[in-house]
Amino acid sequence: MDFIDAKALRHFLTVVRHGSFRAAAEQLNVAPSAVSRQIADLEYEIGLPLFERTARGATLTPAGSLLLEHGRRLTEEGGLLREELDRLKGGEQRRVAIVCGEGFVGDLIDNGLAPFFTIYPHVRHALQLAGTDAIVEAIANGEADIGLVYNPPVETRIRSIAIKRQPLCMVTRKDDALLNAGRADLAAGLHRPLALLTEGHGTRQLVARMAADAGLAIAPVLETQSIDALRRFAMAGGVTFLPHFAVANEIAAGLLGACELDHPLALQASAHLIVRAHRRLPTSVDNLASHLSQNMAAFRL
Repeated sequence: MDFIDAKALRHFLTVVRHGSFRAAAEQLNVAPSAVSRQIADLEYEIGLPLFERTARGATLTPAGSLLLEHGRRLTEEGGLLREELDRLKGGEQRRVAIVCGEGFVGDLIDNGLAPFFTIYPHVRHALQLAGTDAIVEAIANGEADIGLVYNPPVETRIRSIAIKRQPLCMVTRKDDALLNAGRADLAAGLHRPLALLTEGHGTRQLVARMAADAGLAIAPVLETQSIDALRRFAMAGGVTFLPHFAVANEIAAGLLGACELDHPLALQASAHLIVRAHRRLPTSVDNLASHLSQNMAAFRL
């Protein structure tokens, strides 16, 4: 194998990202047969199959996994080269893709991006919201540069640039008696009208683990992907569970109160700023990551 054709590699990476030949063809705006032909040529060149085709899509073989890592490294190195060339030409730097949970948004904009824009006005940013599992996958798969995530699972494909303990809190109206005991009792909160984030979010996973440890059932009357919906539910007298930074503005305005949960798992929960493991960060990504870790409340409180 003397080289890998760039077009064939692009088709391969698109199949991996979208999970099937047909979906990749739609993304690339070509016929599915064209994608199949490019992958077949790659497999002939390499001498090994890259995908296992099933009715549910295409999954990587061991050889496919090796090629995926190679393709990601080439993509990242290409991004580094483009950024350095743009810098030499005095043009705009690359776009930085950020993915985060909704609870980080206010802090990210107010304390992170707003002052960063004044320092680096030529950097462009894209922001996507997602749950914990999706954030980890986006960073691990190279679909985003920086992730802000609450209490992520242990994952060798990512590394944390900044970590700060952010205990999980019971959140409800400021004058609620549940918040007056020093540390909040999980069982008491679960017996009140409860709202939780849907599966795949760090807070939901943490509450589920704590409840299971205590032999308690979780029966939320509201499940949502919206942090704002949880805030409003709590303002109306219900109970939810969020880290302090996710409701800091509402607490400061006297609209909500928050009390740390009296459970070891809740007290050790943390906020993470993550990037892909073993990746050499472009200057624009490195600058932003350093700025966010130093200025966001989630990593300072």
